[in-house]
Amino acid sequence: MPNTVDFSGKPFHFIGIGGIGMSALAYVLAKRQLPVSGSDIRSTHITQRLEAVGAHLFGDQDATNLEFFRSTTESAYRGIPKALGISSTREIASGSTSNSPPPKEKQASSLPQVICSTAINQVNSEYQAALERGYPIFHRSDLLAALIQDYHSVAVAGTHGKTTTSSLIGYVLLQAGLDPTIVVGGEVDAWGGNARLGDGPILVAEADESDGSLAKLSPKIGVITNIELDHPDHYESLEEVIEIFQTFASRCQILIGCLDCETLRSHLKPTITYSLHRDSGADYSVDSVTYEADGTTAQVWERDQVLGELHLKLLGKHNLSNALAAVAVGRHLGLGFDVIQSAIATFEGAKRRFELRGKCNDISFVDDYAHHPSEVQATLSGARLKVEAPRRLIAIFQPHRYSRTLTFLAEFAKAFGDADMVVITDIYSAGEPNLGVITGEQVREAIAVHHEQVYYKPTLLSVSEFLTQTLRPGDFALFLGAGNLNQIIPQVMDFYQQADIDSSIKLSQKS
Repeated sequence: MPNTVDFSGKPFHFIGIGGIGMSALAYVLAKRQLPVSGSDIRSTHITQRLEAVGAHLFGDQDATNLEFFRSTTESAYRGIPKALGISSTREIASGSTSNSPPPKEKQASSLPQVICSTAINQVNSEYQAALERGYPIFHRSDLLAALIQDYHSVAVAGTHGKTTTSSLIGYVLLQAGLDPTIVVGGEVDAWGGNARLGDGPILVAEADESDGSLAKLSPKIGVITNIELDHPDHYESLEEVIEIFQTFASRCQILIGCLDCETLRSHLKPTITYSLHRDSGADYSVDSVTYEADGTTAQVWERDQVLGELHLKLLGKHNLSNALAAVAVGRHLGLGFDVIQSAIATFEGAKRRFELRGKCNDISFVDDYAHHPSEVQATLSGARLKVEAPRRLIAIFQPHRYSRTLTFLAEFAKAFGDADMVVITDIYSAGEPNLGVITGEQVREAIAVHHEQVYYKPTLLSVSEFLTQTLRPGDFALFLGAGNLNQIIPQVMDFYQQADIDSSIKLSQKS
């Protein structure tokens, strides 16, 4: 397998282009006027966005997709078709007007670089066809590593908070006029998706540790928010996770780390540190903190000097910590605190990170990606700030992966203390085989040891039906999980939207 990604004009073909990480990379390449194609079994707003910037998409993952490149190579080397964003300028420049096949070196130059994620296994027919034909094949992380080398890069790693922290940093740099390129694992309204191409020299990227590929990245600035075991499908122990982060840290020119994580504090030596505690000795810290229903306020210190007050719309301690990481990056890059302060105050957050989807019949519907016990607990703690009795905080949780659910069952059991009611679904497999050792009902039983109101509704349909019978005005319905639970939010909202309409009709008839 070649170890060099080529940005000189060779085409890229993504197997599973619609994934949140794959699509972000594909978007940046397409915006750089490189030929991009890809396959995915579902058409979504993400794939439609890629098509709008010139990517050519196939509606399935089939070996015949790669015939597309064979036919273009054999067609008088008119280059990659316009569907892939390439004009015939190469043909004109080379003086080639013959209908005979191109020389072998030109054939090789038009072979697509095939990009796969860990989700694509070796029995995938498209992947197999690429192997058989000798196409260069790269993991998604190889492409990200190459992009990181192409820029003055900031790579944000950590078990929790990566998406919010990288989005915050990208937003601060954007508001500061640095025009960064951004590649993150969530969608942000400020740039209309999960990626943007800037004209500036800086790339802000989210760096994922889930499959060990974090060790390939060599950014100018690395950020580590925290370190926990979150992917027992890949790592057998916390020690293995620590080793990956140590490798990443050794490859960063500057490492920024959070001292509030004991594991990070014990095993890494960041160049620049941050903490929510003034007595931690961190380079950046806070005091005079107030956590309220409409956001967080804190006084920020840079070592022994007060920088000023920070206002953050995002809720909870974890998001204040994420914002402090952005402060540390911004200051290292030479930004004035007033610029950082102004940007953070207007940041609305990323989608699926405590995202308010709407309000119907005085019921709030919020979508959050939390899928680890620490994330669930932190998210519910933040939500509790907004929900006071007699209003109820309803947690609807879809466990994600059998391996994670089994490994952290005891931690999940204690993570829902801030909820007034908990609804548990069956486990979202995320492609893992069901070995029959853990079920959603067992998750309910474990939580019920510590919580009075816990309900098991195995299917999305049964969850939807339960919520339409159970929710009442004033409730705060918080949908938690990294799977497909959020698909039912619109239909539950529609039900209560109709209740709003019916109530209005009755009132008008009475008057």
